[in-house]
Amino acid sequence: MSFRRLHLAALAVVVAAASAAAQLGGPPSPNPRAILQQSKEASGGKAWDTMRSQHSTVTIQAAGLTGTAERWSDTLTGRSRLDFSIGPLQGASGFDGKSAWTEDEAGGARAETGTVARELAVNAAYRDRLAFWYPERGVAVISYKERASADGADFDVIRITPEGGRLFELWINVETRLIERLVEREAAAARTEIYMDLRDLQGVKIPYRVRASREDPREDEVFIVETMTFNQPLTGIRFAQAPPRKPDFTFPAGRAEVAVPMEIHDGHLFVRVRIDGKGPFRMLLDSGSINVLLPEVARTLKLPAGATGAGNADVAVVRAQQLNIGGVSIGKPAFATIDLKALLRRVEGVDDVAGVIGAEIFRRLPTTIDYDRGQLVLHNPAYFKYAGKGAAVPLSFRGTMPRVRARLDGIDGIFDIGTGARGSLLLAAPFVEANDLAARYDAKQIVVAGSGVGGIVRGRLARAGELDIGGVTVQRPVVVLALPGTGGAASTDTAAAGSIGYGILRRLKPTFDYARGVVYLDADAPVTDADSFERAGLWLERGPTGLIVVDVVADGPAAAAGLKTGDVVTAVNGKAVGTMSLAAARAAQRAPAGSALRLQLDVAGERTLILRDLF
Repeated sequence: MSFRRLHLAALAVVVAAASAAAQLGGPPSPNPRAILQQSKEASGGKAWDTMRSQHSTVTIQAAGLTGTAERWSDTLTGRSRLDFSIGPLQGASGFDGKSAWTEDEAGGARAETGTVARELAVNAAYRDRLAFWYPERGVAVISYKERASADGADFDVIRITPEGGRLFELWINVETRLIERLVEREAAAARTEIYMDLRDLQGVKIPYRVRASREDPREDEVFIVETMTFNQPLTGIRFAQAPPRKPDFTFPAGRAEVAVPMEIHDGHLFVRVRIDGKGPFRMLLDSGSINVLLPEVARTLKLPAGATGAGNADVAVVRAQQLNIGGVSIGKPAFATIDLKALLRRVEGVDDVAGVIGAEIFRRLPTTIDYDRGQLVLHNPAYFKYAGKGAAVPLSFRGTMPRVRARLDGIDGIFDIGTGARGSLLLAAPFVEANDLAARYDAKQIVVAGSGVGGIVRGRLARAGELDIGGVTVQRPVVVLALPGTGGAASTDTAAAGSIGYGILRRLKPTFDYARGVVYLDADAPVTDADSFERAGLWLERGPTGLIVVDVVADGPAAAAGLKTGDVVTAVNGKAVGTMSLAAARAAQRAPAGSALRLQLDVAGERTLILRDLF
């Protein structure tokens, strides 16, 4: 769930407030402005002429959680403000008439400078001004697209591209003449808003229920209007970006930075923290994630639950008094309680991880990931000035996820970048298809790139030529071309071309400065070995009695040795799996090509694999 998505989808209420249609007989006119005028007349007509502001409170259902939002908009200027709270995400976003901004609960306010964010903000302001009915309020190219059908109804589809914005569509029901849908492309995929439960309010028709859908149903959001008022004075409403708040963190006296020991297991990072003076707790470090606590840990800490997920008492929001990492203290951190214990045990092979931490730290503090030394270096922003040799690369954000613009073998794209991805470069299926990358890289071998909440991520393995991130280059990176419909975000992400992870970041010693919207990448980092992928041709996960073979690559070393899905490995190179970590077992699969890997199976005896590259 992201700030930007929440902001855009909440705007559905305002757009839907303009939904209306004339009860006119005969076929619709192909003149798009005439069709729009009909919709205005039927949904309130002149009642819209006197509207100067809108104020709404909304209940939000998304990602298994229920939250709230409150929104104000100025109908004449397009200025808007949204305050929201859903799960551990709290904050605000808005448009001051010229630029869009977001603000998180830590007080971090930033302008949304990315192209997509700017264009979507222009679109939202255009709709807030009802400029499709009042063309003097906003310049746009408007055209009639087609007659389309959906859910048993026929629609006239009107295409609108505001000046400085991007194309969106209004779908006007042919029978009711109401604007019942909006379709807008966020980046690689479209968002569709469906307007329901229309009621009369002050002479106009307002939908009291909106569903925002994307290509992945798991990302659907529902908005229920609780209150809506028009022409309420906007005095005192702040539409501009706020100045920074007083810091809610403290550093040890006299320290400008703190180095925190960091564990690296199969490309994932772990740190130790204390919560309300208890611990230390081992946490997965994910720079693009919300904070998560296992429900059993939250109960042990006796943290009171706030909002809860619909029908699931274990999905809630809790707030601690203090989070301490390496002596740096953060006040009143919020956590979503999600039961990841079985997933962490199966996929990461660990039993003692208490949850996930990341964005809470990175939003507040400039942070260096020193893979070579195994350290997370937290910098006091009051004294921080980057002194390394790295290049400053601009960051944009999709909610808590940082992104960079990069070029892969001459092809531009927006890439997620952070510590949550264990591989090198995972390319999203729409990006792969749009650029015909499977053919370009002659990528045939299908492998497992990882597994998570969204399931197993499968893709075609290849080696690219060059990845250029803001002038910093990585030669011959390993890439996985995600297959459609596998592993959640890898195939359904609506904005990213892919994700840059551990295999690349460990070469660049990144320093993230979220507050300034930049990441410093140092190409002189000491890692110089060639990027690689596992060479055994199998994906292992932890099971009750050993390591379970979840996937075997066709024609790979494991397949040649007779391994099959469902086999249970009890020893690796003569070492019982009960005495070694899953990460160590996977590391053995990365031994140099030509090495022998001995796997003891619980039923079929020992098998010897001769490792080789799978490209």
